[in-house]
Amino acid sequence: MTGHRTEGVDTREQFRPEGHDTDHFILTSVVGSYPKPKWLNRADDLVSDPDSKFTEEHLHEAHDDACRVIVDEHERAGLDTVVDGEMRRNEMVEFFAHRIDGYEFHGPVKVWGHNYFDKPSVVEEVEYDEPWLVDEFEFTRDAASKPVKVPITGPYTLASWSFNEAYESEAELAYDLADLVNTEVEKLVEAGARYVQIDEPALATTPDDHAIVGECLERIVADIDPEVRIGLHVCYGDYSRIYPEVNDFPIDEFDVELCNGGFEQIDVFTDPEFEPDLALGVVDAHTAEVESVEEIKQNILQGLKVVPPEKLTISPDCGLKLLPREIAYGKMENMVKATREVEAELDAGDIDLADPLPTA
Repeated sequence: MTGHRTEGVDTREQFRPEGHDTDHFILTSVVGSYPKPKWLNRADDLVSDPDSKFTEEHLHEAHDDACRVIVDEHERAGLDTVVDGEMRRNEMVEFFAHRIDGYEFHGPVKVWGHNYFDKPSVVEEVEYDEPWLVDEFEFTRDAASKPVKVPITGPYTLASWSFNEAYESEAELAYDLADLVNTEVEKLVEAGARYVQIDEPALATTPDDHAIVGECLERIVADIDPEVRIGLHVCYGDYSRIYPEVNDFPIDEFDVELCNGGFEQIDVFTDPEFEPDLALGVVDAHTAEVESVEEIKQNILQGLKVVPPEKLTISPDCGLKLLPREIAYGKMENMVKATREVEAELDAGDIDLADPLPTA
């Protein structure tokens, strides 16, 4: 692995809003998923009801409307980069498996409690057929006035959370999937995407495979325009088992979940020096209460223990889709307010980065 893919290239300044109020700029974003409007869930049910007159065409229109609503919600909250909340996606592996030749579905698998996952099987060599996300991105881009980030499930998770019936090893499957993801990212970039986030939650459960993830990332970013920002999101794990190896990943930004754990792991990233930008979750995606602006400001300071402001991105811990929608919006709105206040205090010298920052 070669480490940084964009030495000397600043991929984040392009997302600074015109006329930004402060000299300091801390990028704000969301991880990806967002609560769906209740009427969209109803539309999903109706289209599968044989007694309903609701058609696939009607559902497509409902998805379009939901995307417009959520993009507007993200922009009203003040985010610097927005997504459509993954309104068209059902589940992060299933959605892509339906679009990759070589996958088949044999029915839901019980994963915990009373929860079921439609776990796919790889029954033959995977191949790229039609674009997965280009239409989704182009619609969102046209609906938004802010830059759009594209989350995409990573090849390691696509391999790990599937039954492998065709490859000698899961690693070989992951590498082939990485080549397909590379093709998709190339098509997204051709369509105008400038911010792509690779989601690899499976790494948190099998951290010893960080070298496989690193090789997958090398394949994904091969020949991708260095101006395009590549992020990696890994949630809910023991980060000490993949750090400092993360420093060797060819990424611009590493997105971590620490708020849910009270930032107990923040010091993991302080020695040796953290090299990519840090995307820090500062609101908890698992609690249905809106953190105060002051509390979020203290959480942002935790990130400044690891990287300077110009290398810090602020986001929720993870996708927000399981929260009540008004709670998700409140978290985003306060997150942006807190970030802008921290920027202003940095400009005014009220926050001295040379002073010891508060402990978690």
